[in-house]
This record gives sequence, structure tokens and C-alpha cells, in this order.
Amino acid sequence: MEVINFDDNPTYTHNHKPLGSVYEPAKTVLTHAPEEVNLLDKLDGYYRFVKSTLLNYQNAATGLFPTKTVGKCDHARVRDCLYCAAGIWAVALAYRRIDDDKGRTHELEYSAIKCMRGILYCYMRQADKVENFKKHPSPSNCLHSVFNVHTGDELLSYDKYGHLQIDAVSLFLLYLVEMISSGLQIIYNTDEVSFIQNLVFCVERSYRRPDFGMWERGSKYNNGSTELHSSSVGMAKSALEAINGFNLFGNQGCSWSVIFVDFDAHNRNRQTLCSLLPRESRSHNTDAALLPCISYPAFAVDDDALFDQTMEKVVRKLRGTYGMKRFLRDGYRTRLEDQSRRYYKPAEIKLFDGIECEFPLFYIYLVIDGVFRGNTDQVNEYMNLLEPLLHHSYEGFAKVPKYYYVPADFIELEKESPGSQKRFPNSSAQDGNLFLWGQALYIIAKLLVDELISPKELDPCKRYIPPKEQRNISMRYSNQGLAENDVVVHVSLIAESQRLQVFLNTFGIQTQTPQQVEPIQIWPQQELVKAYLHLGVNKKLNLSGRPNRPVGCIGTSKLYRILGKTIVCYPIVFDLSDFYMAQDVMLLIDDIKNLLLFIKQYWKMNRRPLFLVLIREDNIKGSRLNPILDMLAAFKNGMVGGVKVHVDRLQTLISGAVVEQLDFLRISEEEEIPQFQGFEELEFPKHSKVKRKSSIASIPSQVEHLDIEPAEWMFSSTADILNKLSESNSLATQAVLLSILLKREGPNFITGEGLVIDRLEKVYQRSGSRKNWSNVRFTASVLGKQVDSLAPSITRALVQGKQVTIGVFGQEEEVISNPLSPTEIKNIVYTKCAKHDVRDAVLQQELVIHIGWLISNSPELFHGMLKFRIGWIIHAMEHALASRGGDLPADYLYQMSPSDVKKLLLDILQPDEKERSWLNRRHLDGSLNRTPKGFYDRVWQILERTAEGIRVTEKHLPQQPTLSDMTMYEMNFSLLVEDTLQDIVQPEYRQIIVELIMVVSVMLERNPELEFVAEVNLDNLVKDAFDEFKKDKIRLEHIEVQGMQDFYQTPPTGKRGTASYLMKAVMNTLLEGDVRTSVDDPCVIS
Repeated sequence: MEVINFDDNPTYTHNHKPLGSVYEPAKTVLTHAPEEVNLLDKLDGYYRFVKSTLLNYQNAATGLFPTKTVGKCDHARVRDCLYCAAGIWAVALAYRRIDDDKGRTHELEYSAIKCMRGILYCYMRQADKVENFKKHPSPSNCLHSVFNVHTGDELLSYDKYGHLQIDAVSLFLLYLVEMISSGLQIIYNTDEVSFIQNLVFCVERSYRRPDFGMWERGSKYNNGSTELHSSSVGMAKSALEAINGFNLFGNQGCSWSVIFVDFDAHNRNRQTLCSLLPRESRSHNTDAALLPCISYPAFAVDDDALFDQTMEKVVRKLRGTYGMKRFLRDGYRTRLEDQSRRYYKPAEIKLFDGIECEFPLFYIYLVIDGVFRGNTDQVNEYMNLLEPLLHHSYEGFAKVPKYYYVPADFIELEKESPGSQKRFPNSSAQDGNLFLWGQALYIIAKLLVDELISPKELDPCKRYIPPKEQRNISMRYSNQGLAENDVVVHVSLIAESQRLQVFLNTFGIQTQTPQQVEPIQIWPQQELVKAYLHLGVNKKLNLSGRPNRPVGCIGTSKLYRILGKTIVCYPIVFDLSDFYMAQDVMLLIDDIKNLLLFIKQYWKMNRRPLFLVLIREDNIKGSRLNPILDMLAAFKNGMVGGVKVHVDRLQTLISGAVVEQLDFLRISEEEEIPQFQGFEELEFPKHSKVKRKSSIASIPSQVEHLDIEPAEWMFSSTADILNKLSESNSLATQAVLLSILLKREGPNFITGEGLVIDRLEKVYQRSGSRKNWSNVRFTASVLGKQVDSLAPSITRALVQGKQVTIGVFGQEEEVISNPLSPTEIKNIVYTKCAKHDVRDAVLQQELVIHIGWLISNSPELFHGMLKFRIGWIIHAMEHALASRGGDLPADYLYQMSPSDVKKLLLDILQPDEKERSWLNRRHLDGSLNRTPKGFYDRVWQILERTAEGIRVTEKHLPQQPTLSDMTMYEMNFSLLVEDTLQDIVQPEYRQIIVELIMVVSVMLERNPELEFVAEVNLDNLVKDAFDEFKKDKIRLEHIEVQGMQDFYQTPPTGKRGTASYLMKAVMNTLLEGDVRTSVDDPCVIS
């Protein structure tokens, strides 16, 4: 396959002797002018500089910049063009300081505008790709990142180049806002506004879209696979923060040129970035691509400690003498890289270890960062490091080499002694080949250092806010919140009927009804979603507008002005038509507390969040009343779950709320006005009273037994099923019979009491009212129900470096290692689970939601767990129930309420080890896939001493290419180890294998002269240890052991503990091989 090479051929080749004049970089650069030279002379010097090194290469027709400045080059990369535009714009900003600029301000500004509009032109010609990407986000549907510099046509097919680079699109949006904020006019009409809005839709969900990243190669292995990159997510987060509520027409704009951002999606990007950092991705432990993400131009990190940790790691691991490496084992343009192939072979990246090219570009980023943060020492340090690396042209202008490489003749010497060999630049000073990205950034850095522009001028939309100014910001919203986020949430209590209001009043709870808050309208969030569907619609570009995505709790905490009406929305947790978990009032209360905590943590707007609590009559029936009253009393007292709240009438609270004007819903005379359905108050006869008790006795769970055998009725006639259906009063029986009809006749089959699908929905609702949770789960699964926030919950686990598997214990599982859409996850859940027990399809969704919340708020519960196997976690919960004793039915877990299921999950995640036997401990830890600290590092150390690798349950973990392809601390290696252990079917046995690996590692560590000469078969070692255990049992206790239960029950340490038997088996295997000796071995006589 042809490899796309954007670089000039380096001046050094294997067959040529280096010439001093070519390789010696000039030490003179564009220096400070003497004090007597006035500002105009300085600026004229910069004008000639930017003219010579940037503007001379801008295409006159498209405004784009070529990737190569010598020879014939048709390629223009979006990222490079954006930095060129930024460099030109920066010089224009400097010229604004003088009156007589000879027309240069105008020329420079419009050169930057021409480039930005050139990129916009290229993008808008691919509007069909934007529309497809919104619906099916994949590398084959994305915007191109490389275009023809002369025509703007798309170049390179998806199978030849990794176009999916979210950071490039985000950088375009960010610089668009920065330049318009400075007074430039870049967007001209409503078609362009609509297109930019649709670009925002594409970027909003960056937190779950793996891409090829800044280096266009995806994973470190360069094998065509994509990854979730911190640099991409961070750039998207910054772009969304900058463009939210921004008017693309600048000061001359109106309401319909404003861009809207889904605040909840933005917050997921924020959470994801904080979880990923300081890593770049699974395969990149760190990466220089993080510099523009955490510093200029994105300034994506809010937490100073996280910024320092990430920056320190980048500099410590990647800094070199000639610049910084992009990442470790980067083969890009090294002399050992085979440029005839696009992808690397397995283990090939080991060849590049220690000889990675070094890029002066990243020193420039650190200079700019130092200026922004007022760190003079950092500025001076990196300017001094940078200057010897620069060339200069005949005119005296500084030129930034793209990279410095180790010549082929010096590679072995460099590997033997890192940093000992001289490196050479990819181009000379006189060959005319410029690295435009580096040139543009250098111009920006020099302007800042020479104080010809200030950080505030370069960053008019205030991406970076100095710590001393953070309390004085007055923006629509910012990435910078108060030092201590002490948000008070405004709460309005809404009763669904007047009689419910009267009833609650008897307990001292003051509420309002929908009629009493008029003319304010109360909407469910689905109606707000319907309104947002009109956002960004453009028939000329065939853009459908905002995808049908739910609005989260941040979005529902604002006040909306829609078509002249004032609208407030209640969160999705109060919506009865949703997943059955909302029918569990204890879980509802827990969800309300979690939402309030989330709002407190992530609310960054100046006004107060407005949280509507919708109280339904169904919430107070039977045993549900007291918990609801307790929660409402907490609201009245002003503190709920550690969050300060203020309860008042809605009419009073709206004065302090954030108002969102949805003016995109303006309707022309030709268009039909959209119809919206607000929440309506329930009407009852006068003087009717709330029924406090449900028709079913208030017991923990109402279980109804089947009066049929489901297997027999599968083959009964439809007429017989209908007859039985009309006779039966059992909801469980009705559910089974209706499920048979649904599968056989379809959803629209008519029964005596309506359509099959409608009757199933009624059974589902009635089962929830009666707390028949087993039947609720059965009907929910038959109806194909899907819980909201399923995809974000899985993403929360993934960005913490975890994997999630869906499937039943002991059966086939599907591993989810990258974020997926809700539809894809639903297909996996129902495909893998429903065929075994239909209730599992929804129970596993419950657990995913619980795990998503817990890992965000209590990550310590999951220490040592790299893979969340949902089916195995269910098995652990069932085992925990069985170990408690009592006469519980086999399916008792399915009969438990969702809130009790969550409590049981917490119990197994934080068990009281003292009360558990060793058998139960091992069963639990094995089911949770829990490992001790440093476990994966230990496996790496064993592999280093095991030439033939490790085998367990017929799965082989080879020494090579594993050690060559990966590094010890790489996330992908840990996941590979987990994949090796995946096929172990018994949780207790898995935990014994984990203990064995720790034993092997310790023994090799204490005996450096030993190593395994053959493959290490862990199953055989356990068998040998168990055989010794059985012999001792017979010899010492006269007990004949049959199965391994006694072995699992034995403590690992102490006399005749499992560790002693495992140690003996390992030592016997080691001594069967050759013992490696050295001259320093005291046992060897020389």
C-alpha cells in the first residue's frame, strides 16, 4: 500500500558523509532590536518575517498552506493551516498598536480570514459526511483532514489515511472563536452558522469517540486501530467551552447566529479528560500532543495539580537535547522506519526505542506556556534550548526544523549510550523547505516574548485565566469555577395534582401545582429534545440538526424562552415512561441526591441552577410515603446529601436562574409551528383524597407464581393462549403468554383487550406498582427496554482504564473496550443475555448504571479491578446471597428491588473480609476479577525470565512480541494479561492462579540466577501444588481429598498454606531447568 509522505527527504542518508555547513544550525536568530529602534521598525521586521516564511506559501485561491514548501505539493493539512492562520493573526494583533500601519493590519487580518474560510469551504463541501458522522460516527464517515491546496478537493481515501482527528476540528472551532472575539469577520451567513452548529454536534461526543489523534496513526503500534486520546478530548472540551453561547457574527450578530452546546455532553468530556490524564491513551503512557491540550491554545485542564502532574510527566519522559519526542518508541522518520509500508509489523516499534526523532516545536509550546503563566525562568530555559536548534535564512529569518534524527550509522552507538550521538535536522537552512506549523508557532512565541502582543490579546475568549483573576470572571460560562465550588441549588417542589398538594400540606410540605405556576410551563425533557431537533437544520446543506439525544440534569436546570413562552424542565429521573428503575422510590431518592451532587460539582455558570422535583401520587403509595417525606423534609431543612438547597416558589426562583433563549425556533410564514406538550396537572373530582395505600399489601416484594409451564405453552395454539390469557389473573402468567404472542404474532396482534404490545406495557406498569420486580424485569426485557445513560455509564468505566464485558456467567461474553452508541450496547445486551435468562438483559443494564455512578464518585471501590465482567458480578451477588443462608429461591436476585440490588453490589465491593471464609473470599475476588497491587508488573517481570511465555487454560501469553511491542506500565499490557485469564471458568481457581503468579514473581525476584527454560504452564503448577496438598492431608490428617474445595478453603499463608505448596511446585519446575550463573556467584569456584 502506498504510504503518504508529507515530509521532505532528510539531508542525511546512509550513503552520504555529513557536511558541516549543512548540519550546523545557525545560532543567530531573530533577536531583540536595539532599544533605539522604535515599535514600527520591530513590527516591520516581523512583517517581513511572516511574509517570507508564511504568506509567500499561502495559496492565492483557497487560502490554504501546503504541507511542503519545496517541490510539487498538493496536500494541505487542516491543523498546519490553522496554526499558520494563527501566526499571521498574531502579527496583525501587534500592528493594531500603531496608527500608521501602511495597510498591513488589513492584509494580515484578511490573510488569516482567507485561510479560515478556506478550511470552512473545504469542510462545507463535505456536509454529507458531517450528517453521516452524527448518525454513525466511524473513521469512514468523518470529515477529511487533508485537502488539495489548490482546489479544496478531498484527498486520500479512508483506507490510505487516518482522517478522523477530532482535535483538528476542535482546533478550528477554537481559533474561529478566538479570531471572531478579536474583531475579525469570518462567518457570513446563516448557512455557515448552521454548518458550524453541526460541527459542534459532531464534537460534543468526543468523550466516547476513539480517533487517530494528532499524529494521525491511532495507537502507538501504528496498526490502523483508533484510541480515545486525552489530547482530542481536551481540545474538544476547550472548543465547546469557547463556542457555547458565542455569536458567530461577533458584535454585529443577532440571536440566530448564536451557537448552542449540550452542557451535559460537555461535562462528560470534562470528566473523561480528568479520568484519562496524565495518560494520553491506552498505548501512549504520555505524549507531547498533550502540550497544546493542557497549555496554549486549549488550556483544557481546570485542576492545577493535574496540570502539573501531566506536564511533569511529559517533560520527564520525552525531553531531549534537540527537542521533545512525540512519544516513546515513535518510529516516525527514524532511519529504521520502512516508509514503503503504512503500518508497522508486530513488535517493530521495539526497533525505535531510544532513537525517536526529537521535535524543537514542543520547546516553543513551553515558551508560550511560560509567558501565559508568568514563569520567566521557564521562558528563558526553553528559549536558550531552542536557539541553537534554529537555522536562519539568507535574509536572517529564523527557521524551525521539523525534527532531528539519528543517522543510520550512529544508531547502534546511540542505543548503547542514549544521548551520546549528534542528531541532524530533517532539512537545511538553504533548501527552502519550511515546517510551517513550527514557523507560525515560533512567530507567536517571539511576539509574546518581545511583548509586542500580550496573552490577553492572543486569547480574547479567555481560555487561560490567571489564578488571581479567577474569582472576577464574568463570562456566560467558563472552564474556571470558584476555588471552592459552594453552589446552592434552587429547588421547586411540584405536585402533580391539587389533592396531592393538599395531602402534602398536612405534613408541612409546601408545593405548587402546574396550574399555580402559570404562565410558566413545565415540560418533560423529551419536549426540550423535540425543540432542539430544530437547531442547526439546513435544507440547502441537507443537515438535519441536533441528533435525538436526551437532555441531562445540567440542561434541565436552566430556564428556557421558547416561542415567547417561559419553560422549565424536570430531569429525566422523574419521567414515568422511562426505565423501571424510576419506579423504585428508594432508588429515585438516591438518584435525586446523585443529580444534586453532580450539579454542585459541575455547575459553572454565574446564576443558580433550578432543580424541579416532581412529586407524583404513585410516589407516596404504601411504604413509599415515609422515605419521600424524609427527603422532602431534608429539602425544607436546606441540605440534601451534602448539597445546599434553597426551596421556594417557582415564580420567585426564576429571577436567579440561567435563561437560555432558543431563538432558532423562529418560524417563517411557510413553516408549520411545532407543537409541544407540557406537563399537565391531574384533575380529580372535588374533595377527592389521595389514596395512601396501594391495592396490594405493603410488603418488601409481591411475588406472583406462574400457574402455567412456559415451555409447554410455547407450542400451544394462538387460540388456546388467548383463552388462557383471558382467564388468568396472574401478571406473571399474562407476561409469559403475551411474550409468546409477541414473538409469534408480532407487536400489533389484537387480543381481547388491545394490542399485544400495549397489554405488555400495562403488565409492566402494574408489576411495578405491585413491586413484583421479577415480572417487571421480565416484561421490561420482552419490551426491549433500555435505560438512559447506559452509554455514558460504560464510558465512565472505560476512561478509568477499565474494560466492560456483557454476558452471562459461564457463557460467551462481549468485551467493550471502546465507547459505543446506546443502540450498539443495547444490541450486545439483548444478544448475549436474553437467550439465557430474559431478565438478565435488564439486570445487567441496572448494574452498568450503578457501576458508572460508583466509579465516578467512589473509584477506590474498584481498585485492582481492570475488567468489569457484569455476568460474573451477578454471579458474585448470587453467591453472596447463598452464603447468607436461609431458604432463598434460586432467582431471588431478580425479585429484589433495584435499590436492594445496588446495596448488594456495594456489599460485595466492600466486603468485611473477617466474616468470610477463604473459599468465599477467593470466590468473590475471582468473580470480581480483583488483583493485588502491582500484579501486572509482576507478570511482566516473569515474562522477562520466561523465554517460552506463560500458558493458562490453553491460552498462551508469549514473551515475544509482547515485550518488544509493549512497555511494563502500558495499559494495553495489563488488558492483555486479563485477556489471558479470561477463559478460566471457576472464580476460586482464577484467584489461585493470581496467587501463583505473585509467588512466581517473588521467587524469581529473590533468586536472580534462576529462570524458566520452558513454557510456564500455570495449570500444571497448580496441579502439582494440589497433589502435594492431598499427600499431606492423607499423611498428616488421614483425610482423602477429592475436589479442590479444601485447597480453596486453606489460607494462603501460615503453616501448610496454599503459598507454601505453590512455592514448592514452582521451585521444582525451576530446578528442572538450567541455572544461569555469573562470575559474581558466591557458589561458583573460579
